[in-house]
Parts: sequence; structure tokens; C-alpha cells
Amino acid sequence: MHPVETLLNLQVTEAHTPSVQYIHFDTRKILFRHTAGLANLSTGQAPNCDTLYQGYSVTKTFTAIAILQLAEKGALHLSDALTKYLPDLPYSSAITLRHLLHHSAGIPNPMPLNWIHLPEEHATFDEWGFFRPVLQKNGKPGAAPDEKFAYSNLGYVLLGEVIALVSGMSYADYIEQHILQKLPLPPDSIGFHLAGHERSAVGYQKYFSVMNAALGLLMNKRKFMQPRIGGWQPFRPLYVNGSAYGGLFGTPEAFVTYVQALLEPDGRLLSGRSRMEMLTENRLSDGKESGMSMSWFCGELHGIPFRAHAGGGGGFYVEIRLYPTLQKGSVVFFNRTGISDERFLDKVDRYMLD
Repeated sequence: MHPVETLLNLQVTEAHTPSVQYIHFDTRKILFRHTAGLANLSTGQAPNCDTLYQGYSVTKTFTAIAILQLAEKGALHLSDALTKYLPDLPYSSAITLRHLLHHSAGIPNPMPLNWIHLPEEHATFDEWGFFRPVLQKNGKPGAAPDEKFAYSNLGYVLLGEVIALVSGMSYADYIEQHILQKLPLPPDSIGFHLAGHERSAVGYQKYFSVMNAALGLLMNKRKFMQPRIGGWQPFRPLYVNGSAYGGLFGTPEAFVTYVQALLEPDGRLLSGRSRMEMLTENRLSDGKESGMSMSWFCGELHGIPFRAHAGGGGGFYVEIRLYPTLQKGSVVFFNRTGISDERFLDKVDRYMLD
């Protein structure tokens, strides 16, 4: 058995997750894949290439591309002040769109685990109406622009609103038309709407855990979670309140197709110049590198540079990664809660890069 298969199988057999999907690929084809466990513990359904997961914060990389596309068209400039587009919010005119993209604007990052709603609430949910008071409450900066790296979901909520204002369409419609429709994707393989239960993985939280106890303080568990199944407690299907920071659902293969497009030096989504700008690590005002490019975390594995983003929240944890110099990438998807950047792909990809 391949070491990667052993490692991923242990994630399931040792009860770290109900299921896992991993794919390693180059610009044209899948080089290695492995799937283990169950997407739905109640039905015994195994995950497959059509199984949908919540992408959570990997959505931010799509938001960054949208801003760069609009900059390429001259519809906005990365040096524009945020207040040019949203003058009524309590933020300094020194904060630019570039600062928001780099997570260096100093905007706070309150815990987002309770920023969710059920499918039956989605049609009438007012996203900007929800976030306007949240933004007003979190108007005091934690640092000056470019003073330090400070990850902020609210910063990407603001970028999503800028995209809507400048493009004249909703954020989700812009991403659909200008990113997803440019890729060779099967119908309903990625988007902002929940599919039928038969295709969606169920998200789980380990029942006997500190996190499960903490969830009772952070959210309404009776509303958003279902009764325990063995050692796991399932989440009900849910939407994230902020599309631009974490709203995408998709199959692992759909995210593979997306990353493959970004591996192209001058691809379908961005010009070569914009792609280079997006993937270039930001330097702070003191000259130090921040560890972040425009929406992509920067790192190295075995001396090979990569750009990566994790997405985690109630019931799901995913990572997507590209190795630009190798023109290769990887994705991993779990249907269990994750709330931090675990760099799980470091453990797996080291076998692929040897």
C-alpha cells in the first residue's frame, strides 16, 4: 500500500474524520487520488467524485481573482481606498483594496462560527443587512495598514461588497459568470447553492471533544446540529452568511480544475501579470515578509515554494495548494470540523514531491 493511502486510511480508522478525499495533479491530469471512509454515516454512503463539500475560506481565493479581474478591466484600482466604495463604514481612508487582499488592513476578525443560516432561511437572508452592524461594531482597527498580517473574514466580506458595487451584479453571480463558467466544469459541481442530500457529504463534529462543548457557547446547536451518531454529531445542511469569505460548495475535482487553471502562467482567469501579483508574498511596512500573498498563504515543502489556502468551519475542513514551479497541486477534503490552518497537505504531499 502507498504511504499516502496508509496515512489517509488512518485518519478514518483512528476516528479523526468520517471520510477523506485527496487528489494530487498537474496542469492536465490527476496523478494520484485516494478516498476513504463515509460521506454519510447514517446511510453508509461512501464519497465519490460527485460528492459536494463546503469549501469555506478557500472561497477567498475566488474573491481575490474577481478583484484582480476588475482591476484588469480598469473598473477599480488595487490602490483605491475602501472608503471610495463604502464611505459609511467606520474605517480609515488609509485602508486600500490591496491591504484587504493581503489581510494587512488591521480589520478585526471576530469568531465566525455563528455566522450561518439554514437552507429554509436562505431565500430571505439579507447578507449586507447582517454584516453592516457587525462591521460597525468592529470598526476599531487592531493595527495600521501593512503594520502586520492579521487574517480577517470581515475584510473579504468588504471585498465581496466592492465586487457587487463595481460589477453591478451580486457577488455570487459575478463569480459564476467570470470564474466558474470559464472553467471546464461539470454542471452543479461547484457554486453557492446546496445540492440535494444524496450528493452532499454530511459534516460532522467529534462528539467527545472540547470543540463540541464549546460549540454550545458559540452557536445554537439545537438549530444547526442533529442527534449524535456513534462518536460523531452531524451538522444540518447550512449556508455561511458571507458568500465572499466562505460560501462555496464543490466537489474535490471541481477545485482541482480551478487550481489547474491557476497553474497556467497566463491562464483563463487572469493575465500572467495579475497572476504573478496575486501570488507574490506581501512585504509589510517594516520590510518583513508577511507569509501571505493576495488571499494565498505562502510556504515551502522540501524547499519547494507553494501557495495554499485552508477552509474550515462547522462540519468540514479542506485545503487547496499549488506548487507553481512544478506546475502541480493538491487538494484534501474532510467532512469533519476544522477551525485552523492545519497544513495537513505537508504530511501528504511530502510523499508526492520526493
